[in-house]
Order: sequence, then C-alpha cells, then structure tokens
Amino acid sequence: MDRRTFLAGIVTAAGTAARVLPAAQKPASKKPNILFFLADDQRNDTLGCAGHPFVKTPNIDRLAADGVRFENAFVITSICMISRANILTGTSGRTHCVLTRAPEVKPDALRNTYPLELRKAGYRTGYVGKWHVRAAGFKPADQFDVYHQIFRRPYLKRQPDGTKRHAAELIGDRAVEFLQSQPTDKPFCLSIGFNTAHAEDGDKRPGIGHFPWPKAVDGLYEDRKMPLPRLGDAKIYDSQPDFLKKSINRARYFWRWNTPEKYQTNMRAYFRMLTGMDGVIGRVLKALKKRGLADNTIVVYMADNGYYMGDRGFAGKWSHYEQSLRVPMIIHDPRQPKAQRGRVVDPMALNIDLPSTFLAWAGVKPPASYQGRSLAPIVNGQKPKWRDDFFCEHLQLHPNITWEGVRNKRYIYARYFDQKPAYEFLHDLAKDPDQLTNFAGDAKHADILSKMRRRCDELVKQHGGPMPPMAQRTRKRKQKRKPKTARR
Repeated sequence: MDRRTFLAGIVTAAGTAARVLPAAQKPASKKPNILFFLADDQRNDTLGCAGHPFVKTPNIDRLAADGVRFENAFVITSICMISRANILTGTSGRTHCVLTRAPEVKPDALRNTYPLELRKAGYRTGYVGKWHVRAAGFKPADQFDVYHQIFRRPYLKRQPDGTKRHAAELIGDRAVEFLQSQPTDKPFCLSIGFNTAHAEDGDKRPGIGHFPWPKAVDGLYEDRKMPLPRLGDAKIYDSQPDFLKKSINRARYFWRWNTPEKYQTNMRAYFRMLTGMDGVIGRVLKALKKRGLADNTIVVYMADNGYYMGDRGFAGKWSHYEQSLRVPMIIHDPRQPKAQRGRVVDPMALNIDLPSTFLAWAGVKPPASYQGRSLAPIVNGQKPKWRDDFFCEHLQLHPNITWEGVRNKRYIYARYFDQKPAYEFLHDLAKDPDQLTNFAGDAKHADILSKMRRRCDELVKQHGGPMPPMAQRTRKRKQKRKPKTARR
C-alpha cells in the first residue's frame, strides 16, 4: 500500500457508517463491549483533536469528535511498566509493587484485575500487543480468553515471505481476528497495547532506526520543518538541579534531540509512528463496524505516559513535570445521545480510573482495592463531586528520579526522596503554568508548601507508606558461584 492510498484509507475507515446487520446477528447482551487502545510515550497535545498543528490522527480525532475528550488526564506513575500495571490492578505502584523490587507486582494485586472481574461477569476478554507487567510466576495468558504478546525489538518483523511488517500492523491483525471470531451473544473487552511510539532504544540511528514507522507512512512529514521545543531554551535546562541534569532524562536527550539534524529527523519519524498507529486503529474500527458491533462498543484511547520531546532539555518521561504526567484520554460511547458527544471535559482523570470505569459499564461493583473512580458519570454528562487532587510518584531509576508528590488544580508538589536532603519542588500553575519557577524556597509560599507536604504525607500513608531505604532497593542478589574444577 502506498502512502496516498493509506492516508485516504484511514480517513475513510474513520468516517464509514456502521453496517446494519439483521437483528438475529446483533449482540443479544445489553452489556456494552469495551475496546481499549493504549499508546506508548505520547503526551496530551500530540493529536489533531488536541490542537496539534499538523500531526495526522484522523481516526482518533473522530472518536473525540463523537465522544468525550478529557483535557486533564494523567498517569500517576510515568513509566510504561508501572503505568500498565496501574491500569491492570486499579492501584498505584506504591500499593501493588514489591517495593524493594519495583516494578515487580505483588501476586495478591493480580487476583482481581479488570480482565478477571469482567470474565466473572460473562465477558470474553482479549489482550494484544505490548504487555510489560512484571510479576514473579505470573502468566498473563491466564487472565484473558485470547492473548497475543507482540513486542518491539525489532519493530519491523520479517515475515515468512521475506517482507517486513511493523509490530503495530501485526497487533492490528490479531485485534481484527479477535473481532471476527467474537460471538454475537456475548460481550467482550479487547485491550490493545501498542509499543508505538516508544523509541527502539537499542538502535540509536536517527529516523527509522530509533523510531521505526510502518511502510504505509513512508515520506510523511518530510516536507515539513519540525517546530523546535517550546520549552527548549537552554536557560530552562540550566535551572534544573544537578541530579536531574545527570539523570536519564538528559542522557537520552543526546540519543534523540541534541543536534538540529537529529531533532528534525527523529521528530518526523516519531510523528510517522503516531500516524501509522492511527491507521491501525482505523482498521480495527472498520472491522468492528463490519461485524455490526460498533453500536454497542465503547472505545477508549489513552497513553501510558507523557513525553518530553526536547522540552526542558530532556528526553523520555519519568520526572514530575506536566509533559511527563499528562496524556491523551478519549472515551467514545455510541449509546450516548448526540447532545452528549463532542465534549471536552475538565475533571482530573487518571489511568487508575479506567478499570473502575470498565467494571461500571459492565454493571460490576469494583473491588475494594481499586483506588480510581468510574468516569462513566462524566461521560454521561453528569457532574459528580470529583477529586481535588491526586497522588503521583516514580519508584524506579534511583537516586535521581525517585519521587513522590501531589497535584491539585493549582499546585504541584514533588519530593525527590532519595536526594540527601530530599529535594522539593513546588509549582503554582496559576502564576507559572509552564513550571519554570520552583516556589519551594519562596517564603511567600511557605504556608502552601507546608500544606502540600502534609497532603503528600497523607497520600503516601494511604497508598502503602514510605519507600524502604535505598540500600534495600539496590541490594544485588548474591549469585552462587560454581566451585572451581580442580586442575589435574
């Protein structure tokens, strides 16, 4: 397929009306189906529907135009392994991780995951794509009726006929197969975990080496000059504390963005990956319509963490700034009246809200262990009393990027607890929405700093307590040495 045909196809797929099947072929169950797309390394503003000036994401944009887009959606831990476990278990990493071996998940936390709860409620469950949840002795295939793990390394996978196909395309193949085999008298929940748009970290060649894209988007964006990072001024990087300057946020900047040529090449490649993924989403949605299932299927789109893309002189995610924690979230419920569609809503939505939301749609009471809340009332146009703040953290990459914090509508507090002494940030989003000033040392903000500290302490206690000393988290397992063979 050439690029022109591909681009025309994804627009057509997004706009095609659902095929009406005979009544005998329609789902007998009134419980809605759930189709969940999870992207990798995508921050909130990299979609056309979110105001991006040129990135092509027509299928996702149409979901937003006919659904609900959450303007303030966040992950509570900005790294793929824990973020995906947050969604699976409905709990924070502080709650579900073995804290001396984070991100390993405790076995008890995996006993009431959303796929298991949905299976109890009569759902057929499927998972396709990147898994990346670590747990000793855990078999993810036991949680799903259909399970296909498809990882990158490499993205471009050689096929029996000698050609190469992108991991996202193979994920699309398996998703379509799941829908084609779906019984019409049983609800389903299909979770699709993309690797896109995570870089291929083991290959630092700019462009298709580091950010491999599907062949269908070859050449896309080649004629466009990529705008420089809005927060790319060297003074912003210079204002960071030394431990962040020495962190992986800075190390990977030199892998991706540190020269004008590398930046232009890699940004084009990154956006090609996103558009290629959007095309796969369009193909899955088309298969959904072809089976006559679209009218009773709620579609959810989210990302597992944000992405700096050179802002602040950083790459990756992990740290506490908005570019790291803030992600896209779209929910398209075709059962909603037209008056409730096409809305952009303000409440703070979290990745741990999704499992509670899925169960609410299925008519299932969420387990007491779940820490999120159902977003269904907001999607339905209601205005429930909602959270004023949320707990966020990062438990890996010590000592430079281990922190805990709290974000409310105006202030962000983060405490990097492995620094000696602990290093604090306080940002005032009303005065400084770009988080360029740290008010933690400002006497005028002493009262709010004290209040945010106390709130963080409360949330740490609620979610599992303080992290163990770093020495316990860095202790290496002693390997048994093989006895030396005596020389003859």
